[in-house]
Amino acid sequence: MANVTTIPIVALDYPDTDAAMRLVRTLAGRCRFYKVGSELFTAAGPEIVERVRDAGADVFLDLKFHDIPNTVRGATRSAAALGVRLLTVHAAGGLDMLRAAAEGAEQRIGVLAVTVLTSFDDASLARAMGRPGLAASEEVARLAGVAAESGIHGIVCAGTDVAAVRARFEDRLAFLVPGIRLSGGAPHDQRRVVTPAEAARMGATYIVIGRAVTAAEDPAGAMAAVHADLGSIAA
Repeated sequence: MANVTTIPIVALDYPDTDAAMRLVRTLAGRCRFYKVGSELFTAAGPEIVERVRDAGADVFLDLKFHDIPNTVRGATRSAAALGVRLLTVHAAGGLDMLRAAAEGAEQRIGVLAVTVLTSFDDASLARAMGRPGLAASEEVARLAGVAAESGIHGIVCAGTDVAAVRARFEDRLAFLVPGIRLSGGAPHDQRRVVTPAEAARMGATYIVIGRAVTAAEDPAGAMAAVHADLGSIAA
């Protein structure tokens, strides 16, 4: 695996701006990239993006757009105008929708296609899709192919899928890995989890850390542990 610089992103999975910004202040100097998801964005709107950016950090807007191509093109254009750095859409929206997202981005924002959520394992995915015997890695590879053809920035997938997809598509895709847990940490509602170091070894471009930091008694200390784990990777 070629050396890849892995960027940590902390998930601001809070119901309001005040709670989110308290964490941003707590992690000042330790984190410069935050995820704003559906819960927080619905409660706080574009203002939360501005607040995080005013604090000197980048924003990953995780809204997982999935609609007709024209709607997704416009939504992506609006997200780019907010100044966010990364945005998610659902790979299941298909090639035309992903191409529309790339057009709306106008190279101002990195569009990432969500493949298979890390809350799924093989059995639960097969049941949800109505396709007995379907493996998550198989579906990730299929959707990654659509993403690569569309020209978007990259995909969201489990860390366990990164190496195989990277080997197939080389440097055509960036990889964002959610479901990150520190060694010994509880998986919560995630099925396919990895540590920061494991994700980095597999070639992750970005990792998203949620409760491993946000639910910790000492979030700053937990974030320091994330950096230490990433720093353990040999150059």
